[in-house]
Amino acid sequence: MCLVSRKRLSDRINYTVLVIALVVTAIDALTKVWARHALSNHAIHVGGGIWLRLQYNSGISFSFNQSRTILTTILTVVVALVVVGVGLRARAGLSTVGFGLLIGGGVANVVDRLSASPHQVTDFIALGSFPVFNLADVAITAGFITLLVAALAGEKLLA
Repeated sequence: MCLVSRKRLSDRINYTVLVIALVVTAIDALTKVWARHALSNHAIHVGGGIWLRLQYNSGISFSFNQSRTILTTILTVVVALVVVGVGLRARAGLSTVGFGLLIGGGVANVVDRLSASPHQVTDFIALGSFPVFNLADVAITAGFITLLVAALAGEKLLA
């Protein structure tokens, strides 16, 4: 077994990723609390094809795998833990932002799913006929795109 000193381990953690993730998680949690209260009886038309409409998703993206909520919950927790473990070692630059958004969105949806009974995620942003989503989903997508752009630009993502 290889033991690493706390000092050396803490030098490897990108705390900016952690801060971004915590901010995303907090903002998402606040918007979901608002949505569950403000949208419980009616939807709000923002304009054009944009609506704020409360919906719950027991599956994952695009309501996939809705019938196996326990399996979905376990898989999302495992994926979130892996992304956190990898993402906290992000190099400075675009990868810091990308991993921060990805981790924040993932953790926010996991927390929402684990705190609900039955295990489901609160969604409330509706754009036309596109599936309803939430701010954590936006953060996950933006984080993934940011990491993809960084990788395509040749940026080394991890320290």
